[in-house]
Amino acid sequence: MSVKSLGYMGFAVKDVSAWRSFLTQKLGLMDAGVTDDGALFRIDSRAWRIAVQQGEADDLAYAGYEVADAAGLTQMTEKLRQAGIEVVTGDVELAKRRGVMGLISFADPFGLPLEIYYGASEVFEKPFMPGAAVSGFLTGEQGLGHFVRCVPDSEKALAFYTQVLGFQLSDVIDMKMGPDVTVPAYFLHCNERHHTLAIAAFPLPKRIHHFMLEVSSLNDVGFAFDRLDADGLITSTLGCHTNDHMVSFYAATPSGVEVEYGWAARTIDRSWVVARHDSPSMWGHKSVRNKA
Repeated sequence: MSVKSLGYMGFAVKDVSAWRSFLTQKLGLMDAGVTDDGALFRIDSRAWRIAVQQGEADDLAYAGYEVADAAGLTQMTEKLRQAGIEVVTGDVELAKRRGVMGLISFADPFGLPLEIYYGASEVFEKPFMPGAAVSGFLTGEQGLGHFVRCVPDSEKALAFYTQVLGFQLSDVIDMKMGPDVTVPAYFLHCNERHHTLAIAAFPLPKRIHHFMLEVSSLNDVGFAFDRLDADGLITSTLGCHTNDHMVSFYAATPSGVEVEYGWAARTIDRSWVVARHDSPSMWGHKSVRNKA
C-alpha cells in the first residue's frame, strides 16, 4: 500500500502578498481566492494545489498526499499506527477547509506535518486561467510535482518514506558539497513521475531545499525564466538533470526556499532499475549566486 501522489502543499510565510505576486505573475499559477487556510492557488482542475498562509517560518508548513478512496485512507492509517506513528483523524472542519472528503494528519520523523486524504474537490466548471504566460502544468496521475526534504538523518527518513508511506527508490545522486564532502540524495517515486520526493542531509535551515512544478512546453520554461531573470530571482541557470532528464532552472521564492521550473522529465515504467549518479546535471544548472 502506497500513497498515490503529492496532492497539495501549504506554506507559512511572512509576506503573503509577495508570494501571491510571485506564484501568479512569475510562475503562472491561478489565484483561487482566500480561505481560512490562506491564499489558494491552482495549476489544474483541482480547487487548489498550493496554499500560502501568514507565518514566521517562511517554509513548507504541511504537505498532503493522496490515496484513491476511503478504503485506501483506512489502510494507510492502520499502516502508520502499526509503525508507531501517532495519527490524528481529520475532523469535518479540517476536511472542509482542505476541500476533501476525508483525511488524517501526522508528522514525518523530523517534524514535517503531513496529511493523507481522499476525495479532493474538482472544479472543471471553472477553467484554469494562468496568471502569466504558461500553456499548462503536468499533473494528473503524477500529482502536483515534487519537493526535496532536508533532514539530519537521511537513512531514518528514507526508511519512513519507503517502508511506511510506500515510496520506491528511483535512483541516488552523490552530491559533492565540497572537496572532501559528498552527500547522497535519494530520489523516490510513488507513481510514474520520476520522483515525487527527494531526501538528503543538506545542512540547510529550511524543511525543504525546493519544490518543483513541471510545465507543458519548453517555451513555458523560457518565458518564466525571462520573467524571473528580470527581477534577479534566478538561482541557477537552465540545465538538464542526469537522473530525470528534466530541462529546468531554479529561482528564489520570497521566503528563500527555491522553486524548480521544468519540462520533459522522463517517467518511471516497469523496466526501471535503480541507478546512481556522480553529478546532478548533464549540463547547465550553474549557480548564479556564486557568481555574484
